[in-house]
Amino acid sequence: MAAVTAKILDGKATKNAIFAELRPRVAALAEKGITPGLGTVLVGDDPGSHSYVKMKHADSAKIGVNSIRRDLPADISQEKLEAVIDELNADPACHGYLVQLPLPKHLDANRVLERIDPEKDADGLAPISLGRLVLGEPGALPCTPYGIIELLKRHGVELNGAQVTVVGRGITVGRTLGLLLTRRSENSTVTLCHTGTRDLAAEVRRADVVIAAAGVPGIIKPDMVKPGAAVLDVGVSHVEGKLTGDVDPAVAEVAGWLSPNPGGVGPMTRAMLVTNVVEAAERAAGR
Repeated sequence: MAAVTAKILDGKATKNAIFAELRPRVAALAEKGITPGLGTVLVGDDPGSHSYVKMKHADSAKIGVNSIRRDLPADISQEKLEAVIDELNADPACHGYLVQLPLPKHLDANRVLERIDPEKDADGLAPISLGRLVLGEPGALPCTPYGIIELLKRHGVELNGAQVTVVGRGITVGRTLGLLLTRRSENSTVTLCHTGTRDLAAEVRRADVVIAAAGVPGIIKPDMVKPGAAVLDVGVSHVEGKLTGDVDPAVAEVAGWLSPNPGGVGPMTRAMLVTNVVEAAERAAGR
């Protein structure tokens, strides 16, 4: 077998570089008496969700962003949850917040997301934020697609004119990523694939950049990847108790760039979340 050729798209190092850029901005806000505040709304006791929220607050603390946690019981009513959303909307110490998904089945997640003040939408996934993205208006950007683009740009991967294949049509990555990549600032040509795609291998093989976000373990095989392509693994599945990505490890022998999973896109998602909160605090300071 050939030696591993792919260079690593290092999300941890890139996150640290972004944090180094954010620290002086947080310090400048502190001089005006403002400390950015990140809020999280966590319902129930799902271990994965608790782990994600813990990491988000740990990252925030590293650059001086305050944590505002609302950990709620799994059986909370829709009305009580919406009251917590209203409270965060009204709290001047909270500049941005997110509702950790998924919510328990008895709760209407769309109703909750629609209630988020778009000026405080840290995740960029509230309906008004997504509408602004479609219209090309300024607003909070969805953290994972935003992080993917920053990761590629900061490693010098060319997006202008690039053929990008996205596998997966979820709102958090697949469907929103194409909207960012086709902006004039990125200028990529995007193919969005999913479980209904007739010949996935052919679509992936054409791509200069492959974003795998289907949640299907090992769906991207080495023979599907154009030599030298950049491949980002965003998929998360549990196989025999272990977290597994969408990209077969042997892809490292073909790809030019590869994001590890974990350690690639995950840290970037958190970096952009904190970026969104700092930017929201800066907007509030200017009002």
